[in-house]
Amino acid sequence: MAKFNEIFLASFIFAVALLFNLLLAPVDAKFSKSMYITWGLQHTAIQGNGEDLQLVLDQTSGSAAQTKKAFLFGSIEMLIKLIPGNSAGTVTAYYLSSTGSQHDEIDFEFLGNVSGQPYIVHTNLYTQGIGNREQQFYLWFDPTADFHNYTIHWNPKEIVWYVDGLPLRVFRNYEKEGIAYPNKQGMKVYTSLWNADDWATRGGLVKTDWSDAPFIARLSHFRARACRWNGPVSISQCAANVPANWWTNPIYSRLSYGQMGQLSWVRKNHMIYDYCADFKRFNGQMAPECFKNQF
Repeated sequence: MAKFNEIFLASFIFAVALLFNLLLAPVDAKFSKSMYITWGLQHTAIQGNGEDLQLVLDQTSGSAAQTKKAFLFGSIEMLIKLIPGNSAGTVTAYYLSSTGSQHDEIDFEFLGNVSGQPYIVHTNLYTQGIGNREQQFYLWFDPTADFHNYTIHWNPKEIVWYVDGLPLRVFRNYEKEGIAYPNKQGMKVYTSLWNADDWATRGGLVKTDWSDAPFIARLSHFRARACRWNGPVSISQCAANVPANWWTNPIYSRLSYGQMGQLSWVRKNHMIYDYCADFKRFNGQMAPECFKNQF
């Protein structure tokens, strides 16, 4: 009987593990299989055997795409080659978002520039419909000369924004202390190219020069190694500490010592705006996470 019980228990554990692996299998698909065009159909093209996406903006329209599926936790990455030359007034966006007035959102936005000036990487985070958590950086390379990797890593402990593997920013989970954290809504992946010359370049002082149109942003190698959102049941499934959920491994709960050094270098040398340092904007009423250890 003891032997039978051991065999039964082992079989049960294997079945449970298999079920979790089937439910939580990560998505690793290219544009042609995982995304569809939502805006400016005539201004977009999926190329390169489905691996490449081209977004175009001119005076008639911009363009956008989104994933068919939503996710909760994992790693979302994209290779992007930004608009060369005078791109002032344009915004190339790449972000995760749920829907509704209480939506969650994790943003990468690339603000165009006047020729010769650096691009600004604009990051933001919304939790339960509330944003105003902007941090901005100048890149340390020309993002129009070649493709570079932009990754959002999101797990129950923290969110990290990466550029070519270097961390730019971290937002840690302090939900137990009353600070909202995005962990209960599935988010789809969106990308778009649009005209934002009312605010994007020097606060809207520099307008889009349409003589330089069409503006083209190129995206490649989209990967979502993430947990599929299957409704509220995913809140616990995607956060479960099981082998299929690689993002819950303790090594991803905090940056390593080496990554901390990289983050410090990026923020010291390339950060140009931090909402947690803008006392004037918020009249000294700073967001509660600004007083917490984010790293």
